[in-house]
Amino acid sequence: MRVLIAGNVIKDIYLDLADQSFEFDDYETPWLSLALNSSSVRYSRRTSVFGGAAATLEALRKLGHDAEICGRNIKTAENGRTLKFHEDKPVEVYRYILTYEDHLVYLTPGIRIPTELATPTEPADWILVDRSAEINEDFLDDLKKYREVDPNVKLAVFANTRSSSAASDLDMQNPGEPGARIFSKPLQTLLRKADLIITDGSLYGLRIKSSVPVFEINDHEIRFKDDYVSYSVENSDLLTDLTKYNILTATVFSGYAEGRDIKDVLELAAINIETARITSLLEREELEMKLTERKEARENIRLIAKQLLSNHKGILAADESGGSIHKKFEEAGIPDDESHRRDYRNIFFTTEGLENYVSGVILFDETARQLSDDGRPFTEYLTSKGIIPGIKVDQGLVNFTSTGYMNEKYTTGLDDLSARLDEYYNMGARFAKWRAAFEITTAVSDAINDMPDVQPVLAGLRTPTKYVIEENARILAEYARKCQDAHIVPIVEPEVVHDGDYSVATCAKVTSAILDQLFKALREKGVDLSACILKVNMVLAGKKFERQSSPEEVGIETAKVLKEHVPAELAGVVFLSGGQTVEQSTDNLAEVIKNSPFPWPVTFSFARALQGPALDAWKGNNANSNAARDAFKARLIANCEVL
Repeated sequence: MRVLIAGNVIKDIYLDLADQSFEFDDYETPWLSLALNSSSVRYSRRTSVFGGAAATLEALRKLGHDAEICGRNIKTAENGRTLKFHEDKPVEVYRYILTYEDHLVYLTPGIRIPTELATPTEPADWILVDRSAEINEDFLDDLKKYREVDPNVKLAVFANTRSSSAASDLDMQNPGEPGARIFSKPLQTLLRKADLIITDGSLYGLRIKSSVPVFEINDHEIRFKDDYVSYSVENSDLLTDLTKYNILTATVFSGYAEGRDIKDVLELAAINIETARITSLLEREELEMKLTERKEARENIRLIAKQLLSNHKGILAADESGGSIHKKFEEAGIPDDESHRRDYRNIFFTTEGLENYVSGVILFDETARQLSDDGRPFTEYLTSKGIIPGIKVDQGLVNFTSTGYMNEKYTTGLDDLSARLDEYYNMGARFAKWRAAFEITTAVSDAINDMPDVQPVLAGLRTPTKYVIEENARILAEYARKCQDAHIVPIVEPEVVHDGDYSVATCAKVTSAILDQLFKALREKGVDLSACILKVNMVLAGKKFERQSSPEEVGIETAKVLKEHVPAELAGVVFLSGGQTVEQSTDNLAEVIKNSPFPWPVTFSFARALQGPALDAWKGNNANSNAARDAFKARLIANCEVL
């Protein structure tokens, strides 16, 4: 396929700034003098790359197409980079991109160079107008002349809704309609002639042919009608927005023009941008291989997620951290040592018929490394019974240190998570769990009003604040994405802590706000929701509230919140017991189930509500192990029956 690219070539000059370039004030804030000379701006590395239409050209050539930029004589270097320009002045626009740690600052010229469409020596199958193009009436005249010579050429256009040039020579289509956008007259004319449109924003109010396919790209998603794929580009890649969008545009265009399945088109674009670096792109064969690997891996974790939520079974949470189990043992008068902790977990894993009641078990790191009575690792022992081993991977809660947020917590453990996930996968774990905790507290004074940036999620509350919800959602999303990259199903657990003085209505509103932010973050991070499980609190009044929630009220309110705020494509929902009594957890679960059907499977993932009676029966004495197993099994049966 021969493609003629209409766009402007830009030279991007990356300067990795050295610490000596900055002055630091009393608050340790770095300041940079922008007098661009070698004495004031020191850099550790300088990298020059051709961007704009050159990025589109490189992507199309790597995808195997015969492509050229209109009016340019550009040769591909031996290493695959489009760096050889056979012209005296190949680039009209230069940009400096200052990089420091994971941050970018653009220094761009104010002048915009119109794009030319010179008649090529050979006919093309497609003309692709990319995001770097500056469209005017002269360009339209050139296009008209070209199509008179070659009427069969097709036209693909990137509609840049963010550029100021899109709104130059203003004219609005249907200006009385809400949401109508403003576009320049040349761009409107061009879009009406297009056979394919790729855009970074809404085209609502613009008159285009209804038969023309429209792909929409934003900073975290590629969409075609109801199909979409999320993607995530790490900050360390430091790709400019223009380069990123041109690589995505080229890949989407290529797949569509070849007649590929739309979902494959979207996936290929996501893979291409996620693996892109400043100085390199993957060859087509490598992209195709990664697409096959991704589809197989995603299907595998989807199957695991489905298995975890099938056959009316629960998920046992046996993942109490060192602090949690120490408190539990201390209250029961049991020595807190590794031997007793192993024996305690062993009671549950060796309960006869466990596989009939639980599909998976969440383990703590220590437990995952311990051995069953027959000498096999617990992970292997559980797998042999048809139970999927999982692992708690967060490393506990710590308080925020910023003023205004010191009473709120976030969860740690991201730094070395990828390496730990790889190890856990090799140990047999196939799913993981990460908990974020949110406490509902009321504003006890007007002190909150002295900090306008500290905004509670609801009026009258002190916590949780909007910032803390957003930050924990971001952390949960990053964890979930790392899990899926490691072929592990993530369970995301945003828990509204039950120990508080708040009504069921307040719990419903706070839980709703947390879920909205969580799923926004998951989508932005490119998490496949069909291979992701939500572990969540039931919606009920806090323990200290004057009127406790009835099971019927819990069932209605919980079902309502979940149906309104949890996407249908999610793999499933599991409930935590969260400080409820043994019987209360089961009764409330039963009422939630009565408010089905739900668009996803629903089950339980209890810890104390299953283990409490067993711990009371065991008392740290293995002579009581059978009695403890009986007590544990009774709770399993009771909860499975309500499913």
